[in-house]
Amino acid sequence: MNEKQLKELLENKKKLDERINFYLDHKIISKQSINDSEINGHIEKAEHNLNFVKDTLENGYSDWAVVGCYYATYHTATALILKKGFHSKNHDATLSILIKEYYKKELSEEDIELLNVMYLDNEDILFYVNSKGEREKASYSTQIVFDEEKVKDLRQKTISFIRKSISIIKSS
Repeated sequence: MNEKQLKELLENKKKLDERINFYLDHKIISKQSINDSEINGHIEKAEHNLNFVKDTLENGYSDWAVVGCYYATYHTATALILKKGFHSKNHDATLSILIKEYYKKELSEEDIELLNVMYLDNEDILFYVNSKGEREKASYSTQIVFDEEKVKDLRQKTISFIRKSISIIKSS
């Protein structure tokens, strides 16, 4: 999903619902019972991937560190949608469910302040989209070395995303 499509889904609930219904009709998204063991497995895999990222950065494999960051966020996003009773077969469908279930809801300012920890903000969602793009570049391009500072920044954002997601999962 490009940033224009993402912006449209963030701003247009009808478009978001249409997209989710399309995914449901085509069995790209399915509803399932909440399985805490499966959710915890995805969180553990995300944390394992973070350790991989740390090790690969220390050994100079910045391209694989980017791939590890992506998969850490992917497993975390999967855990978040599983917590809402959904399974997804592709990234755009996962992102659509994340937006519907976690992005800012039409609540009072007090509600937003109280429940702030339970909602992903725009920056978190854009980070998920951008990390997918970086993962594709790292996996399929011939570029071996990525800017070390950029990769370290990506790692820090991955850590923040995972921590926030774990907090959301534990509080719901």
